[in-house]
Amino acid sequence: MTTIRTTCLLPHSHMAILNNTVLLTLTFQLIFLLRVSSESSQTAGDASQFPKKFLELAKSPEVFDWMVKIRRKIHENPELGYEEFETSKLIRSELDLIGVKYRYPVAVTGVIGYIGTGEPPFVALRADMDALPMQEGVEWEHKSKIAGKMHACGHDRHVSMLLGAAKLLQEHRHVLQGTVVLIFQPAEEGLGGAKKMIEEGALKHVEAIFGIHLTNRVPLGKASSRPGSMLAGASFFEAVITGKGGHAAIPQHTIDPVIAASSVVLSLQHLVSRETDPLDSKVVSISKVSGGNAFNVIPDSVTIGGTLRAFTSFSQLEQRVKEIITKQAAVHRCNASVNLTPNGKEPLPPTVNDVGLHKQFKNMVRDMLGEESFVEASPIMGGEDFSYFAEVIPGHFAFLGMQDETKSYASAHSSFYRVNEDALPYGAAVHASTAVQYLKDRASKGSDNPKGFHDEL
Repeated sequence: MTTIRTTCLLPHSHMAILNNTVLLTLTFQLIFLLRVSSESSQTAGDASQFPKKFLELAKSPEVFDWMVKIRRKIHENPELGYEEFETSKLIRSELDLIGVKYRYPVAVTGVIGYIGTGEPPFVALRADMDALPMQEGVEWEHKSKIAGKMHACGHDRHVSMLLGAAKLLQEHRHVLQGTVVLIFQPAEEGLGGAKKMIEEGALKHVEAIFGIHLTNRVPLGKASSRPGSMLAGASFFEAVITGKGGHAAIPQHTIDPVIAASSVVLSLQHLVSRETDPLDSKVVSISKVSGGNAFNVIPDSVTIGGTLRAFTSFSQLEQRVKEIITKQAAVHRCNASVNLTPNGKEPLPPTVNDVGLHKQFKNMVRDMLGEESFVEASPIMGGEDFSYFAEVIPGHFAFLGMQDETKSYASAHSSFYRVNEDALPYGAAVHASTAVQYLKDRASKGSDNPKGFHDEL
């Protein structure tokens, strides 16, 4: 077999043009790769500058006035747990305007927004939405328009701050090295909204979650938190002590439930003073007593109620509460029924902050507000259903200051509770910066979690 080899010869001028074209193509490819590498390095390197940049943007009239407007609108129209339909509608409307994709409904009225790549790592920011069944005592232009309902714990500003963070993050979504999940949660005030959101998939693919709460106990421009146990667990109880009513002038013909209830209230205090290790903080408070409506009539029954707080298990404490109420009632010839989940209020677990997330949060706050801006908190006996989230994945809960030396602000759950709106930009910037910093750190370490994505993006 004869093999015939042919050679195609190009003129010298054509060969030179071809070589120049190949050289030019390679040069452009090299320049492009160098530029991408440079931009990638610049984005990662600039992450520490975002806290101050976000705060500056959040303080701009455009963002600040927008957050104030949202906060006041929600404040005028407070809604109780699982009834936040108008609040949820407002949130979705604003997310639509910003261009943020979301999922709704979650846990009846909840909304979950998504910003970023739609791929891991995922980090969540949470805000609660519900109001309290209280009559507002503050007279001002934007006082609650709904009788017997008030935003007395500041959830109206929590929503506005998270929307502010959403605006900042959406405008800088190109720097996000993962996905930010925005959780607008219903029914924080004792109705287990966080638990219901978890059951409906709010934490799908999420690796960590952050929450903040404004407080009048910390100066404006400062934040406070701690690693480990941050907030106590909370449990509630209600008891009906039944006797036999009658005329107050002939008590011997009655079985007096008032005396029995008084004995129960005093005996319950011994659970802390005589049955609890002094180094193990617990609280037993009776905050509700009702029975009778006449000066000369002994009522048939008395209802008492209260709360338990602890950083450890409630089971033994709840059992002793039940024993004391029923047995003290029996001593006075009365009967007693005890409900440990009154009005559907389930026990809240303690809120425990992840040590690594706490360190990251503290460093971010100092980058934004200065070395003296972070205050190490002491454990607090208040409860928060953010604890449900932090039981499932690493979580971090912090307080953001709003106290102004020139003004006085009542504590949360007071009918005279007011908000320092100057704190709103700090909340938005802290939320946004926390998410950016977490994603940057997580991406640099690599994710060992299964790959996932959200169709919303």
